[in-house]
Amino acid sequence: MTAAVRLPAAPPATGACEEERAAFLWSLIKPGFFAEVGWDAGRRVLSAPVDHPMLGMRACPVPECDLPSKGRGLCRTCQDQHRKSGLPLEEFVKLPRTAPRVGPGECRVGGCERTWINSCSQPLCRSHWHQYQQFGSTLMEFLADPSALALPHQGDCGVLACTRQAVTAVGHRLCHPHGKQLNHLRKTEADLDEQLWLRTVPSGCSGSEISFRGLADLVVAQLLFGLQHRCQRGAKTDIGGLRSLIDRTIRPSLAGCLEDVPGPEANSTAKVLLNRLTAYALRAFKSPEGEYGKDIWDLAVFGHRGSVEFTDVHQPWLKETAKRWARDYLTRARSRSTCSHARQHLTGLAFLSRSLDARQDHGMETAALGRADIENYLNRMTFLEANGRIAAGTRTTYVRAARNVLRQARVMGLTRAYGPMAGLPDDFVITRHDVPKPPEPSEESQDLPPEVMRQLCAHLDLFEQMTCRELRVAVELMMDTGRRPEEICKLEFHCLNRDRQGKPILVYNNWKEQRIRRELPIHEPTAQLIREQQERVRLLYPGRPLALLPSSVMNQLGAKGIDSTHFSGVHREWVTALPEFRLDDGTVFDKEKIFPYAYRHSFAQRHADAGVPIEVLSPLMDHDSYQSTRCYYRVKEVRLREAVDKVTAMQFDRHGQRVWGAVTTLLDAERVRLAIGSVQVPFGTCSEPSNVAAGGGACPLRFRCMGCDHYSTDASHLPELAAYLDGLLRQRERLRSMTEADDWARAEATPSEEEISRVRRLIRRVTEEVDQLTDAERAEIQQAAAMVRKTRQGFLGMPRVPQPLPDLRPERPA
Repeated sequence: MTAAVRLPAAPPATGACEEERAAFLWSLIKPGFFAEVGWDAGRRVLSAPVDHPMLGMRACPVPECDLPSKGRGLCRTCQDQHRKSGLPLEEFVKLPRTAPRVGPGECRVGGCERTWINSCSQPLCRSHWHQYQQFGSTLMEFLADPSALALPHQGDCGVLACTRQAVTAVGHRLCHPHGKQLNHLRKTEADLDEQLWLRTVPSGCSGSEISFRGLADLVVAQLLFGLQHRCQRGAKTDIGGLRSLIDRTIRPSLAGCLEDVPGPEANSTAKVLLNRLTAYALRAFKSPEGEYGKDIWDLAVFGHRGSVEFTDVHQPWLKETAKRWARDYLTRARSRSTCSHARQHLTGLAFLSRSLDARQDHGMETAALGRADIENYLNRMTFLEANGRIAAGTRTTYVRAARNVLRQARVMGLTRAYGPMAGLPDDFVITRHDVPKPPEPSEESQDLPPEVMRQLCAHLDLFEQMTCRELRVAVELMMDTGRRPEEICKLEFHCLNRDRQGKPILVYNNWKEQRIRRELPIHEPTAQLIREQQERVRLLYPGRPLALLPSSVMNQLGAKGIDSTHFSGVHREWVTALPEFRLDDGTVFDKEKIFPYAYRHSFAQRHADAGVPIEVLSPLMDHDSYQSTRCYYRVKEVRLREAVDKVTAMQFDRHGQRVWGAVTTLLDAERVRLAIGSVQVPFGTCSEPSNVAAGGGACPLRFRCMGCDHYSTDASHLPELAAYLDGLLRQRERLRSMTEADDWARAEATPSEEEISRVRRLIRRVTEEVDQLTDAERAEIQQAAAMVRKTRQGFLGMPRVPQPLPDLRPERPA
């Protein structure tokens, strides 16, 4: 039987009294959290354990000292003692504490209910201390004397926030520190409001103790609920900073809730802490249903980050349509870009709303709208682009976003009766043809040249010095694996597996498409890098670390990975600090093109250039379709035409003679004839009519191209020719050593010496022709051949010869 699930308590209605709101927040605080932070409900005092990982205090390293210290040093008292001793810190921390403890403690007189002055030199209450000084003997004799009578408790200090006992029974009944402070104020301030002072003066707590006494019950509940939320998130909260915020900002305001507390202006840290605690407390009362009626939505209520606004959509029917669309969209989208995508669509609707404002009815009557209003909106967007107020790509994005909302709204049935779009004509729609064609993608790809990658790899040590080890490992993993920055930053601690052959596999999560635990084959050096990082994380977080690259911010338990946005920022600082990136031809590479996502483009482009088939590269990149992968195989028509012209000028027949002679540019008719009058074969092109008609699958010579006058090749096929020659030689030697086959079968299968010599002569002739060129011409031919090879596909079921991957780091394969 399934255990019953306890539903959370429903938040109180809007406008509920402070008591109901406070009771709701108290119900959300877990009982275990009270014990974890040392909450005393009776005294309303929080005394966090010294070793608590989230509350910013550490135990003083001096033996027998139980006071907390801030950071990794000594407590304040031991710091003073260390300064006076003159000893090195290493020797001082070995000595036991000798300084007296100032704080609550019972008087040494038996039965006395009052507290001592300090633990060492004055272990008596003030009344007994004055009596002891007049006694004129040792402390032990005084304690045994019958005149040392037990005294009753004098009550708490009259200051609401104070946790100490009163030392006087007259007046306001104050403790000694507050008594001295009040006497001083009476002398310096003539118009002192003592009752207000008693309510607002700081508590005087120290160490890891915080007093919540004197605060409204709702304020206390909000502070503790926000503190619980921060601890759950792994955010470290400085106890001294929280105590200062309460004593110097919240307590003097006399507010009944945190949202009424004026934010501190001078102390930005206190202001941030107050804003966070207030946001957590207010978010507890929110719900998707309650958020729907607002014009500004907190997306945390829907499980996302950020907020969206509907204030720029003025027509009530259009605003309601936008809210219906947003509510539907937020249930389906689950990525870091959900907030930005939603804002993008709402901005597109805002432009449409401004266009409708120009009507006489301001677009309020849905039945009066039509195609003319859509045209006015499209013309308005064109006008904004023409005047430079929005970019061409921005115009396309916003028009497409508005189209998506209107189309999805019709699919959701919002045009039915009683729907927000009821009565909206059918011609009030943005069609596919209304969306401006996006600008043609740049001919230049987004991958980084090998020269730039080598220089980046050479300066990884500098990046580690500027940041930390985790960020350097992130860069190396992006270079080695081609994963998205967010996928690397959020790698789990146990992300390294082995397949059946014992080869390493990286297990990652594709957060963009919500595909969890994807597997990627990696090389052993990359796996070794991950293992070293795992050992480092085990030392930093001995418990149970959950992130391979833990963040250093709000991550005391090691469960939070580094932030991809922060990583991009420090990566930009590193690239800016590096010297100029010069390519092999002497040109300077633009540093703006070096960003973390470019490593993914470079990874894909290296494999595409090396001849990895698209059906292999697409799953390797974890793309949804080949359309996303095809961009790495695409060469622009202008560049491809220039490359074909250069390579075709170096075309040879089967005897190694130049076909085109000194021609440098093909005529259009010649280019068309080459396209339709020839077909690709493994090591060049074939113009034999029957084979061309069959698409390259009906060679009458069974692909003995070296003996056919219809065959021609060019410089781009040199790697295939060399590989074919090596294959012929290996096959010949293997067949010579075979004894199991008959002589006729071995003779038929053995490559002929004529074919081998023809291939050798052809390779030699092509190589000699290329070597006779100047260095600049040879570089152009090699670049053009690489571009042509990039677009060439394999034929006749024979494997293509891949180009070698660039040697970026010899110690680690790409």
